[in-house]
Amino acid sequence: MGSISAEQPVAPPPSATTFNIASIPADGIGPEVISAGIKVLNTLSQAFSSHFTFNFTHFDWSSDTYLKTGRYIPEGGLDELRKFHAILFGAVGDLRVPDHISLWGLRLAICQPFQQYANVRPTRVLRGVMSPLASCQGSLENAKKLDWVIIRENSEGEYAGQGGRSHLGQLWEVGTEVSVFSRHGCERLLRFAYETAQSRPRKKLTFVTKSNAQRNGMVLWDEVNAIVAKDYPDVETDKMLVDAMTCRMTLQPESIDTVVATNLHADILSDLAAALAGSIGIAPTSNLDPTRKNPSMFEPIHGSAWDIAGKGVANPVGTFWTCAELVRWLGQGEAADLLMDALETVLEQGVKTRDLGGQAGTEEVTSKVCEEILRLGKERAFFVKGKE
Repeated sequence: MGSISAEQPVAPPPSATTFNIASIPADGIGPEVISAGIKVLNTLSQAFSSHFTFNFTHFDWSSDTYLKTGRYIPEGGLDELRKFHAILFGAVGDLRVPDHISLWGLRLAICQPFQQYANVRPTRVLRGVMSPLASCQGSLENAKKLDWVIIRENSEGEYAGQGGRSHLGQLWEVGTEVSVFSRHGCERLLRFAYETAQSRPRKKLTFVTKSNAQRNGMVLWDEVNAIVAKDYPDVETDKMLVDAMTCRMTLQPESIDTVVATNLHADILSDLAAALAGSIGIAPTSNLDPTRKNPSMFEPIHGSAWDIAGKGVANPVGTFWTCAELVRWLGQGEAADLLMDALETVLEQGVKTRDLGGQAGTEEVTSKVCEEILRLGKERAFFVKGKE
């Protein structure tokens, strides 16, 4: 553990706010995109005359660490994380470690104890990115209207970790995976979803379920939603079965705004959403503790992508959008907007990685985004030195 900084910000003024950020690059392309994200965040601080700054502390928690020590998170590690304003996470996953061990050993080992029960995944077609929907006849205008927020229950449901194995190696071997739906867990997430929908211009929420086939936990999920909905009469609500929702996302994207679904269902739907918006490489995730009692964790959703790790071609866009969400969570909405404007301007200029149809590498995209951040900062009079 130690300080990591891709580019040091200028000295902050006495009144500056310093945000302490824990950096966990982890596996695969994680170190590459997190290094790029740190550079962009420090540049963003410069564009705002360093009225806020970032202090990054690097945690070397990865599959390499696990293979050396038998643990992803050392004893007392979570207590260390609690001291930070936020966590910037790369990706976990390694061919040498079974996926269920790596996921539960690191990512879920942070999300669950920190009560990051609201997983928020915004999706829209960024300027300069072509949605696959646009290639369908008559779908270009609808693709442009794809602007969603998918809210995923992030603490229980299908990923509660309840179950077991018995009669190992026998023909009658059994494996069980028990979905856990608590009234408390459902209600707190659904209230967060309604409040999110309420804050958006359309005030529209689509509630996703599968209670026709899962007649216990998901029926409770439905019942709690019916109760919570009454407290938000200004939010227009509709209900979809998860399988039908995949069709609607593809054929009627303009009909969707805010979506709430269970842990497994939203996990799948949000990956579909990222693909429909152009690439899984551009999608961000916020793992939020809405009470702010614990630090929230921010990560791109693309995974460790070992097939391209170390080649310098990883798409950093998902990390940059994730950084914008982190900055917004820390109360710097104007900075988040500037970062997204800079990112989309660079994409419009054709500076893209291969998954988006371009030829640029990670470093080139990062450098261009940093240049655009500083240009916009000067243009909007945030960057004091630019006015001298």
